[in-house]
Amino acid sequence: MAANKHAVAPMEVSVEAGNAGAAEWLDDDGRPRRTGTFWTASSHIITAVIGSGVLSLAWAIAQLGWVAGPTAMLLFAFVTYYTATLLAECYRTGDPETGKRNYTYMDAVRSNLGGAKVVFCGVIQYANLVGVAIGYTIASSISMKAIRRADCFHKNGHDDPCKSSSTPYMILFGLVQILFSQIPDFDQIWWLSIVAAVMSFTYSGIGLSLGIVQTISNGGFKGSLTGISIGVDVTATQKIWHSLQAFGDIAFAYSFSNILIEIQDTIRAPPPSESKVMQKATRLSVATTTIFYMLCGCMGYAAFGDNAPDNLLTGFGFYEPFWLLDVANVAIVVHLVGAYQVFCQPIFAFVERRAAAAWPDSAFISRELRVGPFALSLFRLTWRSAFVCVTTVVAMLLPFFGNVVGFLGAVSFWPLTVYFPVEMYIKQRRVPRGSTKWICLRMLSVGCLLVSIAAAVGSIANVIDALKVYRPFSG
Repeated sequence: MAANKHAVAPMEVSVEAGNAGAAEWLDDDGRPRRTGTFWTASSHIITAVIGSGVLSLAWAIAQLGWVAGPTAMLLFAFVTYYTATLLAECYRTGDPETGKRNYTYMDAVRSNLGGAKVVFCGVIQYANLVGVAIGYTIASSISMKAIRRADCFHKNGHDDPCKSSSTPYMILFGLVQILFSQIPDFDQIWWLSIVAAVMSFTYSGIGLSLGIVQTISNGGFKGSLTGISIGVDVTATQKIWHSLQAFGDIAFAYSFSNILIEIQDTIRAPPPSESKVMQKATRLSVATTTIFYMLCGCMGYAAFGDNAPDNLLTGFGFYEPFWLLDVANVAIVVHLVGAYQVFCQPIFAFVERRAAAAWPDSAFISRELRVGPFALSLFRLTWRSAFVCVTTVVAMLLPFFGNVVGFLGAVSFWPLTVYFPVEMYIKQRRVPRGSTKWICLRMLSVGCLLVSIAAAVGSIANVIDALKVYRPFSG
């Protein structure tokens, strides 16, 4: 969940560590010698990729069916892997072994493209981080609500509606985030990635296991070749919107390109070059996560068919064992509490750097009080608390997990996973304009743009449809 962070120019989504030590312990850029390997890079990618997005894959496959669902997942996996190999080539500007290092995704964009594209990249990255914060607030509250409902169903039986609102849980989650946001460099805590990995595999593994058990209990696979049927519950138009949103859900599950450069920056110096090591690590990681995703998504669809929920562990396709569902949902909450802070730290750092530069003599901004792990200042307390409150209120207004996941996956897939890696690679490797490779790369980018637009439209249409019957703050 947290790779090495680096200090950056104001528009960058990262935080740089300092450097000291004897020359023999330094790399060619004067930073402490990197020690990462193929295996550590692979583990970082797998940890980053496998997250809450896995919970919506059964629903996504249910919309597309047994043919288009797995096919779409394989296509997204291939595109993600291929563009990641292009991005890995952009870690160094110039020579792949001795060129200037780019420590972050934004560094690579600045070195290779520059100008307005740097601003565009920054806007997309920060907008994506804000969206993820909202999505994590929704997902955490739904899991907390599911724990209460699972206990209620176990005690009162499955016929009891066990209705409850997710709003109080969102408020609770927001209060916890206000507290944690006062801890400086929360994302640098060394054990955070370990906890994230354990929690991710815990709830993903439980979801997969329950899907397998349910399929065996059913006596066979449910579902159809074309997915959910058009009928009383689903109109032809809704079928189209749901199918398009499914692409966004799958794209969200594979989103890791924006941290790939940072992971690559942990790999020890060549030979072989960092790009070759990273390409091998990406191949193993994407293959591993695709197999795992296929199992989770397909077994969820096999277990519930057209009734597959948009969140496998909170939609109550499963009721028992209730305690196992509780364990899975607690793991989701613990994971997302930390993940929220990791994704928000770059936003906090950007605003605070800008404020410090604009008003360097302001005591409101610079004066702080250290209390244990907390660094309290009036500006940090005010600004960070306001940010958390805004994301919490938006989550209360739009508490639709699947739709938000689909939209986030759609709007970030093309620019961050495809467009910038393709553009930087063309510039870095001086691919001749009009050549076969240039045309193929452009076609790939345009094709993925159309997919992203379609998925975003589908997600927005589904949100509008849900808002017709939803009363704000009632969820």
